[in-house]
Amino acid sequence: MQQTHASEPALIADEQVRDVLIVGGGTAGWMAAAALSKSFYKKGRRIRLVESDEIGTVGVGEATIPAIRTFNEVLGIDENEFIRETKGTFKLGIEFVNWGNLGERYIHPFGVYGSPMADNIPFHHYWLKLRDAGYDTDLSDFSLSIAAAKRERFSRPKNIPNSPLAQMAYAFQFDAGLYAKYLRKFAEKRDVQRIEGKVSSVSLRQDDGFVESITLENGEVLTADLFIDCTGFRGLLIEGALKTGYEDWTHWLPCDRAVAAPCESNGPPIPYTRSTARKAGWQWRIPLQHRIGNGHVYSSQYMSDDEATSILLDNLEGKLLAEPKLLRFTTGRRNKFWNKNCIAIGLSGGFMEPLESTSIHLIQTGVTKLMSLFPDKRFSQSLIDRYNELTVFEYERVRDFLILHYKVNQRTDSTFWEYCRNMPIPDYLSNKLELYKTGGHIFRDNEELFGIPSWLAVMEGQNFRAQGHHPLSDAREASRLNEHLSKMKQVIAHCAESLPTHAEFIAQHCAHTDQD
Repeated sequence: MQQTHASEPALIADEQVRDVLIVGGGTAGWMAAAALSKSFYKKGRRIRLVESDEIGTVGVGEATIPAIRTFNEVLGIDENEFIRETKGTFKLGIEFVNWGNLGERYIHPFGVYGSPMADNIPFHHYWLKLRDAGYDTDLSDFSLSIAAAKRERFSRPKNIPNSPLAQMAYAFQFDAGLYAKYLRKFAEKRDVQRIEGKVSSVSLRQDDGFVESITLENGEVLTADLFIDCTGFRGLLIEGALKTGYEDWTHWLPCDRAVAAPCESNGPPIPYTRSTARKAGWQWRIPLQHRIGNGHVYSSQYMSDDEATSILLDNLEGKLLAEPKLLRFTTGRRNKFWNKNCIAIGLSGGFMEPLESTSIHLIQTGVTKLMSLFPDKRFSQSLIDRYNELTVFEYERVRDFLILHYKVNQRTDSTFWEYCRNMPIPDYLSNKLELYKTGGHIFRDNEELFGIPSWLAVMEGQNFRAQGHHPLSDAREASRLNEHLSKMKQVIAHCAESLPTHAEFIAQHCAHTDQD
């Protein structure tokens, strides 16, 4: 018995994954490397990342959602230092312009609307009750993030019990290239080895088809136990070698191209991203400390590259800082994100336009799920299946939320918007819309990314109205409920007014300087 017991650790050790090779850098590669260096690395284990300075990155994912703060906190990153080094700003939400009808705008905020009611019925049902009763009430007045964004004010949460200021929700807007460099520095300090080079070929094992090695253009052969594909749209391992397959979602999200260009700032940076709907797509505006990031996402079926570029350049607010960069993409996902001993993270796994700033978040959750389901050399199929199941669910729910923006438009000025309004949609989304329309109900399933406030912001912001409200909310008398919500609105406005301006906050805590 003693012999058997003593031999067990050696057997387990032999099955451990000890060598991880990340193929491709950029935001995806260095986020994976940084996370692994924090949790995976120890004596006897090795993390390497191969990338080429000659290969550019897409670089459009410069805006994030609040979950990125958790990723940085787990790594132990100082937020002020991170903001300075990435020339970043803070983000309270996204302003959507011309998405319902031309001339209309609304903000999809981070955080909640209102405050919880004693009977646990979601706040928005009481707001719907007042509207149904004829009261003139604006949903945006009950969001601290919107109130602060409209005033261009910002602060981190304050330790004030029972105050809206205690739950200030925010994310970041930053230079994705600088973020990758920042994480590279972080990872290399923790013994991640960077290898410069281009991949010329990928070799598979003959017996089981697993990835065995990659060969660089200089002839160097790199082997590993686990391969992470961060090679972008090309998917050199997951698709080029493993032929995993791709599910095309262009019939639901018809935009397939983008043209991007930075310009000079025209004033202090605002604490939110802006998305302005154009004739056959939309234009992003992301304010950083040193410039404004701009891009025009569009459908090549409805608009030429030249026209799209012209629209972008005609709507810049400052001097052009670099030549416009054209990107082509196919919205969708790999049939499997994890195939054999290869995991695709970032654009190699799938792509959805940055309409709700989910690109970097999907990298983050891909890495997080890998850490949670980290394999040994047996590469249990049940483990792989679970990873794929969770990731497919996440991608499809984000997809449905993006489709929502296009589906509930009321624009009649172009065939693109008419197509979007009339196109068939996934059953999951159709059910969501029907539940809200018939009684104001919004449900969040399992690990679905976007919750009640997000769905509410877009549907109401684009004039998709609920016909009714939760019956149990009628237990509260309308006039008294109106008094309660009016006071709530006043408190939120007062809290927003008490904050420093966004520019003042950055100047005090995390301004980038030329010496940084």
